[in-house]
Amino acid sequence: MAQPNLAERSMAAGLRVLGRLAGTGLIDRLGLSKAAQRVLHLASRTTVRTATRAGRAFAARPKLSEPARQPTGRRSDLFDLTPDDEQQMLRESVRDFALVKLRPAAQAADEACETPRELLAQANELGLTMVGVPEELGGAVTARSAVSTVLMAEALAQGDMGIALACLAPAAVSTALSLWGDADQQATYLHEFVGENVPAAALAVLEPRPLFNPLELHMRARRAGGGFVLDGVKSLVPRAAEAELFIVAAELEEAGPALFIVEPDSRGVSVEPDPAMGVRAAATGKVTLDGVKLRESAILGEPGGATVTGCVQLGRLGWCALAVGTGQAVLDYVIPYVNARRAFGEPISNRQAVAFTVANIAIELDGMRLATYRAAGRVDQGLPVAREITLARRLCAERGMAIGSDGVQLLGGHGYVKEHPLERWYRDLRAAGVMEGALLP
Repeated sequence: MAQPNLAERSMAAGLRVLGRLAGTGLIDRLGLSKAAQRVLHLASRTTVRTATRAGRAFAARPKLSEPARQPTGRRSDLFDLTPDDEQQMLRESVRDFALVKLRPAAQAADEACETPRELLAQANELGLTMVGVPEELGGAVTARSAVSTVLMAEALAQGDMGIALACLAPAAVSTALSLWGDADQQATYLHEFVGENVPAAALAVLEPRPLFNPLELHMRARRAGGGFVLDGVKSLVPRAAEAELFIVAAELEEAGPALFIVEPDSRGVSVEPDPAMGVRAAATGKVTLDGVKLRESAILGEPGGATVTGCVQLGRLGWCALAVGTGQAVLDYVIPYVNARRAFGEPISNRQAVAFTVANIAIELDGMRLATYRAAGRVDQGLPVAREITLARRLCAERGMAIGSDGVQLLGGHGYVKEHPLERWYRDLRAAGVMEGALLP
């Protein structure tokens, strides 16, 4: 019997997820019927996606009279962060995909510093880029749901943080365009993120210098000829080499930090590999902008720091979710290991030091998860979130690294070798504290 090809395997993964969701009524309750019909229509086509996406031409579609925004959720005085039935099913479906598809491919992707294209295609079928897009522009949900996005990121990271970052990078761009893009920008770019061929895209905020502060940027933007000229370097940009769209943070003279939409084929844009200690499967790269000329319409949101601050805060919340998911992977791995590993005639989990270490991992992980969910819940309700996101990031950065270190220690010599995934998860968990720069005041 012939083996299914790449396109068939990608479509099958998406259809399996849809089948599970449809069986619970989740699609109708979340208002996803249109999105589901679109995925089913795409699955029925036999055209294989092109292997390369370089040179995509973004063409404007008919635009709305004003930018579309997702409304915030209803405010509640009840403090309950338990995911509802729909969110629980969504998390379980994405986690199944992560454990079945991502985790077996993680070690090879880490060594190759690249995520397999078939995994990216299958992840796109899950509709990751559609969750943050307003419904009138083809998005998947009617109201803003940072909690749902956090749950999806956490579940993906249980497979592998690096691959999860590669899968979620375009979703960060679609969310930014939804939150701060004007009607023209949304009409030009957003329809690509809800279509059948999602572009590789990424935020470019971090810069290659010590004590980086996202509100004190070295990348400069100046006004010239009715537009802007950008100069500077960004580092650790996910999927930079294949990206078809960047959103770049730069210091606009006499105005402050601002975000700009940059297409990689613009003159003066160059990309080179920039592999790091962790999240290597995300194929991070260094992006250099040398006198890149942009139109006046390339600025995203308002200059002066508010838009950049909001972008960085949401990015850090995403990193918290990735840290929680990877920390859960550590806990789920070490429990059966310490129960099965025997020394002096008994399982090493009988040793008090081992048992207490595992218990501490579980305790710290619950704290990280609670802080992350709380911050996401306030985002959904449109409440101030600077304090909550700062606390969540500090907790996830510090305790996430400790969980990774404890996981390696519990495996002893096995934790240091690539036969087990603990050394990779330890390297990945350190990213949560450095990828978005210093803590905001």
